[in-house]
Amino acid sequence: MQGVDPAWLPDGAFRPIGTRRTLIRGAGPLVDTVHGEVAQACRRFGGRVVRAAGADGTAYDLVLELTGPEGLGSEGFTCRREDGVTHVTAYGQAGLLYGLFHLVRLGERAFSQDRQKQAHRPALALRMLDHWDNVAVHPVMGQVERGYAGGSLFWADGRARGELLGRVRAYGRLLAACGINAVAVNNVNVHEVEARLLTNRIGEVAAVADALRPYGIRVHLSVTFAAPMVLGGLPTADPLDEGVRDWWAESTSRVYEAIPDFGGYVVKADSEGQPGPFAYGRSHADGANMLAAALQPFGGTVHWRAFVYDHRQDWRDRTTDRARAAYDHFVPLDGQFAGNAVLQVKHGPMDFQVREPVSPLIGAMPRTRLAVEVQATQEYTGQQRHVCWLGPMWSEVLRFRADGESAVGELARGGLVAVSNVGDDPFWTGHPLAQANLYTFGRLAWQPDANPYGLLDEWIRLTFTPTRSEESARLEAGLYAVLAQSWRTYEKYTAPLGVGWMVQPGHHYGPSVDGYEYSPWGTYHFADRDGIGVDRSVATGTGYTGQYAKRWAELYESPATCPDELLLFFHHVSYDHVLHSGKTVIQHMYDTHCEGVEEVEEARAVWASLAGLVDPARHARVAERFEEQLRSAREWRDQVNSYFFRKSGVPDAHGRRIY
Repeated sequence: MQGVDPAWLPDGAFRPIGTRRTLIRGAGPLVDTVHGEVAQACRRFGGRVVRAAGADGTAYDLVLELTGPEGLGSEGFTCRREDGVTHVTAYGQAGLLYGLFHLVRLGERAFSQDRQKQAHRPALALRMLDHWDNVAVHPVMGQVERGYAGGSLFWADGRARGELLGRVRAYGRLLAACGINAVAVNNVNVHEVEARLLTNRIGEVAAVADALRPYGIRVHLSVTFAAPMVLGGLPTADPLDEGVRDWWAESTSRVYEAIPDFGGYVVKADSEGQPGPFAYGRSHADGANMLAAALQPFGGTVHWRAFVYDHRQDWRDRTTDRARAAYDHFVPLDGQFAGNAVLQVKHGPMDFQVREPVSPLIGAMPRTRLAVEVQATQEYTGQQRHVCWLGPMWSEVLRFRADGESAVGELARGGLVAVSNVGDDPFWTGHPLAQANLYTFGRLAWQPDANPYGLLDEWIRLTFTPTRSEESARLEAGLYAVLAQSWRTYEKYTAPLGVGWMVQPGHHYGPSVDGYEYSPWGTYHFADRDGIGVDRSVATGTGYTGQYAKRWAELYESPATCPDELLLFFHHVSYDHVLHSGKTVIQHMYDTHCEGVEEVEEARAVWASLAGLVDPARHARVAERFEEQLRSAREWRDQVNSYFFRKSGVPDAHGRRIY
């Protein structure tokens, strides 16, 4: 699309397909999409594509065929090469589309040597992005809540952006190419205007669905629990009230009349001021099951967010622990949720911090379908002004054996969800290198145990070097150096050892060590002259460690066994406490904050050295962001080190200047 960055689908990525003779067998709208992609590549690079039911005597290089084993499901496919022909077969149309993009990732390797048949299918059936987009600009949160890539792709001036639906289709193409198959199009904090998308404005949602459908993306809608009152004029939203249930059933039926392949609802209830079933003395299972019943006749799903806690906590009260809240609220309800109700759980117990433990809730509800939620938009990880590739963090989460035996990627039977980092910015994600987070999320949602560094290499090759040259290796090495350790670099110069927060209140950008320390949000570090950290042990603290499976509860319970990177999340320790690394807590703070700044300086220099190898506009945007990242990293270093030097009185062992 003219004027918009091609991201990981530049024209050059289709050259290996576009120079070949291709046969496509099968019919249906997604097969039409496959044909359109191949035909466009052939027009550009001189190949040929034919759609035929049977053999026509032509020798083809590539055969894409809608057939094959039903056991791979509607999204699976097989790929093999023999006798000079590459074959992709799929039972479902979506599988053929995913098979095509698999070939794009392989590039010339798809045609260079024979390979045995390999079966590919997604590990998770639902791979979704939640857009926190507002239809009308919110006076505090703007067009996109926690968005750092311009305005909304879907909404502007209080209505659907009809003139940009071509770009929405291009967005769907990018998502399908990395394996994403669902999008929630509006903010989970549903305001008055957005609430009406469910009823008299459902046609606007249908228009977005029409733009995404050619790439197999199903649309979901965030709804307010109070919709029967806000939209229907009912006196109650009690989930057990028959009038309320009938209203939801009728409203949902009309949604499916407008969008037959509608995915379902996303609900934030009894959370940060949003209405919910607690107002009527009902449980979250009661609320979720009411919506599940309305969706069930149409095959829809309700995603019920587990982000429920007391956001009016008294900071003086050390017995109340926000980290405990989701487990305490939902574990007693295990087994009570309907089969098409999915409990959507943030990957950590707090709120997408740069480092926090995996939520114990994920391993504690074996009779409930869970979806795991991560955050691609970088609310607490640099807001797309900083390079911070989150693939290693997400991989650690997905590989963690939350119940002591099974990995999170196996327990997330309801899918993997990310808060989107996309807007109407020409580079999609504001910071061009933040595209790597979106791509990596999609690929990990397809295969949670994939090597994230392999996925980073994949994204780099597709985005920057789809056509090989003498400089490709240098460019790839430079990009890898900039991105691979960027999450750990960001962690070094921000909140230390898992304690989290320390950000400016409200917008959450930049350092403020005590910014949330005396707030009602439950986000404390409890630093004093002697030490820092939150005691969440069973023996002397809030008891949070006891929510974990036995092997993790025992590991986290004692400072002697707790991993260094999570020490201050689980324990309050003295500044002279010696870490497993051999350093004291205070010296670790000083050292890592200085190291983090140095690593940003090094990454900035590497990026500068790539100036002649990267599109000028893309290079200039990243260079500009690096200047801000370096300024901010220095500010983090100086504020955090100065704060804890003044608290502890302990000087830096290396004699560096601390203000």
